Amino acid sequence: MDNVDVREEFQPQGKKRRLQDDNTENINVAAVNNKSMSLQRSRLPQPSLRRIQMPPAVASTNPAGAVKKAGCSIVPLGSSRGRLAQSIPSRMMKIRVAAVAKDAAPSTAAKGVPQSVKCAPSAAVAKRRPAWDVKGKLDDTKKQLSDCTGKLQVAELQRKQFQQSSDVLGKSLSHATSRVKELEDKLRTAESQLQSRESELGQLRHDNTALQKVLPLREAEISSLTTEVQELSTTLKDTKSTLVYAQQQLDHTQQQLDQKAACVDEQHKLIGSLEEQLQHMEQALTNAEQERRRLHNVVQELKGNIRVICRVRPLLDGERHNDMMHIQFLPSDEKVITLTKEQESRTGNNRKDVKHDFSFDHVFQPVAKQEEVFEDISQLVQSALDGYNVCIFAYGQTGSGKTYTMEGPDELTCDTKGMIPRAVDQIFVTARRLETMGWLYKFTASFLEIYNENIRDLLVTKAQKAVVYEIKQRSNKSEELYVTNLKYVTVGTVEEVNKLIATAKSNRSVAKTAVNHKSSRSHSVFQLQIDGSNTAKGLTCRSTLCLVDLAGSERLDKSCSTGERLREAQAINTSLSWLGLVIQSLSNKEAHIPYRNSKLTHLLQNSLGGNSKTLMFVNVSPLEEDFHESLNTLRFASQVNECTIGTAQMNRKRVL
Repeated sequence: MDNVDVREEFQPQGKKRRLQDDNTENINVAAVNNKSMSLQRSRLPQPSLRRIQMPPAVASTNPAGAVKKAGCSIVPLGSSRGRLAQSIPSRMMKIRVAAVAKDAAPSTAAKGVPQSVKCAPSAAVAKRRPAWDVKGKLDDTKKQLSDCTGKLQVAELQRKQFQQSSDVLGKSLSHATSRVKELEDKLRTAESQLQSRESELGQLRHDNTALQKVLPLREAEISSLTTEVQELSTTLKDTKSTLVYAQQQLDHTQQQLDQKAACVDEQHKLIGSLEEQLQHMEQALTNAEQERRRLHNVVQELKGNIRVICRVRPLLDGERHNDMMHIQFLPSDEKVITLTKEQESRTGNNRKDVKHDFSFDHVFQPVAKQEEVFEDISQLVQSALDGYNVCIFAYGQTGSGKTYTMEGPDELTCDTKGMIPRAVDQIFVTARRLETMGWLYKFTASFLEIYNENIRDLLVTKAQKAVVYEIKQRSNKSEELYVTNLKYVTVGTVEEVNKLIATAKSNRSVAKTAVNHKSSRSHSVFQLQIDGSNTAKGLTCRSTLCLVDLAGSERLDKSCSTGERLREAQAINTSLSWLGLVIQSLSNKEAHIPYRNSKLTHLLQNSLGGNSKTLMFVNVSPLEEDFHESLNTLRFASQVNECTIGTAQMNRKRVL
């Protein structure tokens, strides 16, 4: 079929109507003219999908787009006057079919597709029938209907072909799209890897450049090390030869060492033997020292003298700037103390040192501990359980450490406990040990103070003004003294006694002076009466342990006491003066001893001149400014040490 010029589309409308479709006769004209054809179903042979295959160019063409491009439209059939309008102009169909079939004619003809099917526009009625020719009009209408049916079948076939092509193309497009995405992902991955490799390549190039710079230095180092290795090889050879010689020397030395080791073993054995001997000798020395102390105590008891122990207190924190050059001790003799003072001669031409030597039963230096001091008096305390009256009192100027020695500090520890709590501990421990031997003990404690020549009960928290405390003798047959209205407490454990001591310490009269910030303003007296019995042996014993902390003597020009403190100082100095007078009378063996001149000497009458073992602590200040008070204290202590009070007797009786 020849192609139709596209310019025919733009011809006048009248000319278009006169054109006839060249293919109209090929679309089953005989079937249209057949009057016996059913209107509902055409008896024309239907195009087969297997016989009719559209060319690829036709199958891929969008019919609606082609029709629209050609400027045609489908006009619906009108019912008026039975006219059938032409749906598609014949020349447009010719243009479309000619354009499409140009490339597909051979394939289409090969498959036996009728030429009339390719282009089947309906033929327009060439001649208008008269109004009375209804049958003719009906035939024309049937003919037009048959043409339209053929066109519709062709369009349906084309639509199905287009639909199949569209599905295939959609699947191909979907597959192509996914493939494109996959390739894009691979492309991005490849680009990322490429960038990474380029970065690594750049780093390697940079490292290579750096290594190229370092390479000469390393080569120089290698050369230097090679030279050094050669030198070391030479040195190694020399060292090996030296090592061989040293090994020989070592073998020789090892032989000598083995001989020395044998000698050392012998020496160790000898040293072990000597150490055992030394331990035995030290033990023997300790036993000898204990025996010496015991014999010394026996000698002192036989002599009947008052034992005196001197103790020098250490410097306090605020006194470190002072020295103790005026006090001297003999390392070889623990019984001697010397006071040295530089004085001018009577003419005033020169200065010389004046020494004052004193000897007592024991002298403790400032470094001595409480435990060491108590060890020296422990045997004396022990004798209280044997039935002896024991009295221990501390004497010295104010601030010399008397209260610390007798009671200890405010916060007691195992190392700082004073003589009173340590004596109580020993009494109760020994009493429990003697229980295994059949002895049973009863203890009664009391604690008082003598303040301004008045007796106060320190175990009573609120003192009663109407109560009068007097010192009296228990009976005409007994010289034992007691205090009226005084509180005597029966105690059975150390804890009970310690509570009484704490109560008494809190009730004792103390005050601050210019010399001592916590000065005791009274004499305190702790008494523990001991009653023992042994039923198996039929024995009883009765004794009193008296522990006294005297108030310190003080000089009024130093203490600057006024008012109440002045009256207290005067009372303290007076009572201590009477104590000195009693000691002097005892030393001179006078017929009358003035015990009753003061409450202190009256209360200590049995301890100073009766049946009692008595010991005095003399406490000395380490300050050079207290030289004269220390000298007077030591002189008084020497006088006391020379005082003979007689041999104490054991207060033990046999029960019938």
